[in-house]
Amino acid sequence: MNIKLNLEDILTNFINKDKQYTIPIFIPHKGCPNNCVFCNQKKISGQINDVSLKEVEDKIQQFLSYYTNDRKIEIAFFGGSFTGIDINSQIEYLKIANKYIKNGKVDSIRISTRPDYINDEILKMLKDYGVETIELGVQSMDDEVLRASKRGHTKQDVIDASKLITKYNFRLGHQIMVGLPLSTLDKEVYTIKECLKLNPKQLRIYPVYVIEDSELYDMYKDGRYTPLSIEETVKRCEKIIEQCQKSDVAIIRLGLQSTEDITVSNSNIFGPVSDNLAEYVLAGIVRNSIEEKIEKNLTGEELVIYVPKKYVSICVGPKKINKIYFESKYNLKYIVKGES
Repeated sequence: MNIKLNLEDILTNFINKDKQYTIPIFIPHKGCPNNCVFCNQKKISGQINDVSLKEVEDKIQQFLSYYTNDRKIEIAFFGGSFTGIDINSQIEYLKIANKYIKNGKVDSIRISTRPDYINDEILKMLKDYGVETIELGVQSMDDEVLRASKRGHTKQDVIDASKLITKYNFRLGHQIMVGLPLSTLDKEVYTIKECLKLNPKQLRIYPVYVIEDSELYDMYKDGRYTPLSIEETVKRCEKIIEQCQKSDVAIIRLGLQSTEDITVSNSNIFGPVSDNLAEYVLAGIVRNSIEEKIEKNLTGEELVIYVPKKYVSICVGPKKINKIYFESKYNLKYIVKGES
């Protein structure tokens, strides 16, 4: 049996339609007085010390030196709660970034922050300095999960902040987490459904890792929290993405970025630690799509999948999981052929 897959349709939420370069500036935990149970921002970002203004300037120039001018370029302040920083510090960081917008070397600025650190005055200031995208650390839309995670904000805060950001014509981004304390598959599907009602343009999905020097680590050690397996994390992410396929939201990250601390080789990180979580999830989405097509029509001793060359590895799956799945379940030969 031969199948030609249109993966542009299946993976549409993952296709970057506005390709751009990002200059990442990590400001770990700065501006956030809250201590979420899962948080150890310095390890998550790979950044130990706070970032000085000179370091911001140096990093921007470093990235610009090897970026070509074939794409738009943005400066992104990640890691902390940017709008929770002292207002004068916010302005100092933004002035540096805005200088590169004015000289034409950078196109826009992105920040990430908490839902409860957004108001009219803040948004007017961000607009003045060229901020284009605001990502909210939503994490969950279930108030019980938010309380158990000690997020310090509510679902209503997310709704209010999202609507205000949209009102001021910023591009809205949401960040959610899979596997928070007291969360379930149903609660995570509920979270993405509620997020999509607010029309975010971009989405990041992060698994919960148990990291030393966090309250969650203490909960894990004394049995009050059990992290998800990789298999369960992949399953939940697939269900979240099923909902996203009903919208035009772009999924710009799935899984934590690997650093020296956040890697499968680190025995002090617990939970669904994977250097290629996105590949497992994408392979699962493709597998489900193939199975829908063959369930009632499977014939022959071979299943041959034709896809563009760049998608061959996704169709085979990491560690050949899709090949193993189809060959063991249907007792046939699974072949993926790349087309130019």
